[in-house]
Amino acid sequence: MQRREFLLGTAAAGLVLASSGLPRLAQAADRPFTFTSWGGALSNAEKVAFMDPFAALKGIEIINTSPTETAKIKAMVEAKNVEWDLVTVGGSAVWQGEQEGFVEALDLSKIPNAKNLDPGWVNPYGIATSTGGTIIAWSHSAFPADAGPQSWADFWNAKDFPGPRGLYKNFLYNYEAALLAAGLKRDEIYPATPEKIDQAFGKLAEIKPHVAVWWGAGGQPPQLLSSGELALCSAWTGRQLAAEAEGEPISHTYKDGIAWGNWWLIPKGSPYVELAHEVMNFSLGEGPQTALLTLNSYGPVLEAAAAKADEKGRAMMVMSPDNVKVMGVIQNEQEVNKYSRASEERWNQFLLG
Repeated sequence: MQRREFLLGTAAAGLVLASSGLPRLAQAADRPFTFTSWGGALSNAEKVAFMDPFAALKGIEIINTSPTETAKIKAMVEAKNVEWDLVTVGGSAVWQGEQEGFVEALDLSKIPNAKNLDPGWVNPYGIATSTGGTIIAWSHSAFPADAGPQSWADFWNAKDFPGPRGLYKNFLYNYEAALLAAGLKRDEIYPATPEKIDQAFGKLAEIKPHVAVWWGAGGQPPQLLSSGELALCSAWTGRQLAAEAEGEPISHTYKDGIAWGNWWLIPKGSPYVELAHEVMNFSLGEGPQTALLTLNSYGPVLEAAAAKADEKGRAMMVMSPDNVKVMGVIQNEQEVNKYSRASEERWNQFLLG
């Protein structure tokens, strides 16, 4: 796995906006350019920091939609009726799209700002534009703000931390959390071998009786924790931070968290491939990346932007040096794609059993 600790040092990046060297917008379709993401705090951050400024710069309309869904991208491509032109996905979908042929190959010469990223954030078929994480969160109705679980081992400890739990509906994140709960170290989580997959399923079987909700939408964990329906839950950082900022009675820890990037890809057959490259390049510039810091939800992938964060911003960013030290693992998306595909049927049976 390539290093992703992008805050640990490369040269600062210059902002590269649309210029005479970039292609002019052509009326490639009978609809506006459409950007699709997960919704909630992430969609808001991407709209404010990336889409709105780019649309103003180019004098065009951009439609922002949600939620994203890999199966829908694939179906659009197969039907030759692509309605989304640039899509935020989990990184494993980039590798899946490459393997299954539903993603456009990127022309990195048209995304020069990608050269300023840690190589771990760049793939020939997709690029990460912001960072987040899956973390442990809890309700104040179950535990005080400063006395919640501090590791996945604690999350699995129903005796000392009683109450109903919530975990993500896919094997994604749960593989990593289960192995960290079992005592594996960060550098032992990958590669995802059959033995480790078996170990993860075994550990998940232990906690399953205490899991009341297998959540699928990012807004669910803070809602279920705020209402007291759940005591503990895995959660996405952006949604959790947004809810806490609104005064919801919930808390979190970055300890043992699972760090990841929000990746962008272009569905194969989009009529706006050239424009999608422009949007990617713009969004990786120092100005748009720095704009993420003011939104206090998801962090930048660009080191030069991350270096400008104040104390509050550094505490929020998953990939800040202090948080990287305590995170459980930085997700290897290629390995995620491998274990997810290999375990899809087994996971479905696990949930039903």
